[in-house]
Amino acid sequence: MSDCSDMSSYMSRCQSCRVESGCFMVYERNNYMGQQFFMRRGEYNDMQSMRSMGMMFDNFRSCRMIPYHRGQFRMKIYERENFGGQSYELMDDCDNIQDRYRMSDCQSCNVMDGHWLMYEQPQYRGRMMYMRPGEYRSFREMMSGQRFMSMRRITDMC
Repeated sequence: MSDCSDMSSYMSRCQSCRVESGCFMVYERNNYMGQQFFMRRGEYNDMQSMRSMGMMFDNFRSCRMIPYHRGQFRMKIYERENFGGQSYELMDDCDNIQDRYRMSDCQSCNVMDGHWLMYEQPQYRGRMMYMRPGEYRSFREMMSGQRFMSMRRITDMC
């Protein structure tokens, strides 16, 4: 029903779950660290089915509830770290920043409104990262050099 930074106090391994309402990010390690996987309402019966949906780890150790957002979505993406280089403001999903903006890389962003998922590959594939409102100065420092090529709003799809 809420955030949990360390699931080991409840169980040693978590390999299936049911999300009864809302949306959650689950994390590979304690304290919301490591790879992430987005879950919306539904049943996640086994790790094999979750891997087929893009989950790239075999157990989750922490989870964060994603609050429902009403209103507009706004995020400014930057080509370089520390808000440098070309920038573009997004208000809707972008399946490929290279095709849409002729931008070969996205290394920082400022999420002004809403909650977003960013993906390492175009077409919302690959590893993902949950972005809530705030400034993100360096994706290299946050995610070991991970780059993002597509981004999607977390809307009422939960």
